Amino acid sequence: MSAGPNTGSRTGSRAVSGTGSSTVSRTGLRTLTGEVSAETEEKKSRFLAFVVPHARFADRLAELRTEHPKANHHVTAFRAMRPDGRIEEGAKDDGEPSGTSGMPILRLLIGEGVVDVGAIVVRYFGGTKLGTGGLARAYPGAVKAALAAALADGAGSRLQDWSRVTRTSLTAGFARASALEQAISLASEAAVAEFGQPVQVLDRRFTENGAVVDVEGPEHVVETLLHDWSPGA
Repeated sequence: MSAGPNTGSRTGSRAVSGTGSSTVSRTGLRTLTGEVSAETEEKKSRFLAFVVPHARFADRLAELRTEHPKANHHVTAFRAMRPDGRIEEGAKDDGEPSGTSGMPILRLLIGEGVVDVGAIVVRYFGGTKLGTGGLARAYPGAVKAALAAALADGAGSRLQDWSRVTRTSLTAGFARASALEQAISLASEAAVAEFGQPVQVLDRRFTENGAVVDVEGPEHVVETLLHDWSPGA
């Protein structure tokens, strides 16, 4: 990873084996359907960890800086899948000794196999220094607690298998147009259950040959629909 423009930050990217036309089970990646959080304490220092979908990462960081203006540090790390199949990664120590906070969180995210997420840990100093080793354990420990909450029974947000989102056009003759709509609805329910993302209808139109429906959703689910609802299927 190359050094970022600010002290204590790291950014970079890496290729992911098994991406492209692979299914989620081959990538082994997971993501979050919503925010999870946890609070831990180490020698009277409080660590408030928040893990959010990457689309919310920048906004949530700004919110937390406003909500916790007296906190000593707002340490961050993120992993985001790019269209070319590479994962962009970054970490910032936000004033903590270099390499003691952001990077340990990033290593945890990598080890947990989560992507398209951002982690933010708000620290309130408790008066006792933790040392580099203590910091390197406390920051990822708080994030690990938040991810554990995502798996807890009754959690409003939880970890799901990750899938690339893709678009395609589905077709059906006039006589099967209603059956196509039903198939999309059932596929969307399955996609939400497995990946936390629905199959969305982007456009509907009719041609001289029948119905055409443009959809967007998890790649594996959309490819299955395309197999059943394409010209000649």
